[in-house]
Amino acid sequence: MTEHWSPHSWQAYEALQQPDYPDGAALAAAEAELASYPPLASLAEAEALKGRIAQAQAGRAFFLQGGDCAESFAEFSPANIDASFRLIMAMSERLGRASGLPIVKSARMAGQFAKPRSTLSETKQDQTLPAYRGDIVNGIAFDPASRAPDPARMFRAYAQAYATLSRLRALAEAEGAELYTCHEALLLPYEQSLVRTDPESGRSWGSSAPFLWIGDRTRFPGSAHVELARGLVNPLGIKCGPSLGPDMLLQLLDSLNPQREPGRITLISRMGAGTVEAALPPLLRAVRSSGHPVLWSCDPMHGNTVKAASGYKTRPFQRILDEVRSFFAITRAEGVSPGGIHIEMTGQDVTECTGGAAEVTEQDLADRYHTHCDPRLNPAQAMELAELVADLLKA
Repeated sequence: MTEHWSPHSWQAYEALQQPDYPDGAALAAAEAELASYPPLASLAEAEALKGRIAQAQAGRAFFLQGGDCAESFAEFSPANIDASFRLIMAMSERLGRASGLPIVKSARMAGQFAKPRSTLSETKQDQTLPAYRGDIVNGIAFDPASRAPDPARMFRAYAQAYATLSRLRALAEAEGAELYTCHEALLLPYEQSLVRTDPESGRSWGSSAPFLWIGDRTRFPGSAHVELARGLVNPLGIKCGPSLGPDMLLQLLDSLNPQREPGRITLISRMGAGTVEAALPPLLRAVRSSGHPVLWSCDPMHGNTVKAASGYKTRPFQRILDEVRSFFAITRAEGVSPGGIHIEMTGQDVTECTGGAAEVTEQDLADRYHTHCDPRLNPAQAMELAELVADLLKA
């Protein structure tokens, strides 16, 4: 798997969704300093999670991933960490009680700072500036100083991740629970700098989190993100959107898991409620025929984003529920176990997604719209979704 691979070999491949840092020397200095920092996640954590995901692949567990769409420096606080932790635990308890299965829990926290963007720049009135790419890259304020990519932001992201992990580990220990973290391995200089190699075994792992995924915009053969990930022993996710065909998916699986190791790959379907019935079955059939061991998980968030008349990005909750129902029905019809769910949510009482029992309307969006990027489920909506998944697991 690691033939001709190094933590730097991705630099010879096509790297999409990367910021254009104006000061190359400052970037190199930041990478070198981060490379000397302690790992955020251990090799043992990555291997343990891989084993738990292998159990889910065999139908003996269920994988729950949830948390922020994009962590921000401004909203960092113990109260917000605690609220999201409690929400994950509540969802896990409900799913476990319904299914009788162990729930493998992974929080989109302590590293989910970078976000892919559909455009390189943003224009307001007569001014055009670089797009906001997450607090690890630049600031959300629309001014030249904030929007300039700054490699020093990686240090603050690392520090916040370290503090978040400390809090999560203390909370999990108090609960007697097992909780992992995960994020999209998007910002390659940061991820490269946190690759560590075990001196005894020679195995390399991404120490920014036990579980890393490759996004729908960067998962293609010849991708720098795929090249970096293929040499790591971490369990990996691949986001699977409507543009992904069976042949490309099999190429990715052959590259990222040539030894066909159980627990290595989670395929995260993010098709959209109106697209999943046509787009998902060919992928399920191709993977099943190939013999690759994978876990299929549902991300019902990213394919269901719309713009409200007020200009806010939102996600109609009914579409989210519809995609989850379709995912369970389609996978079961194809003889594949629906093994996980992957959602963007927060423990804060936000008004970002419309609908749900609380009947959030488009007019309500401005009340408590706090996300730095994409709309998240609030606790009531997240628990309503957990109830649906619990019912589907019992079926």
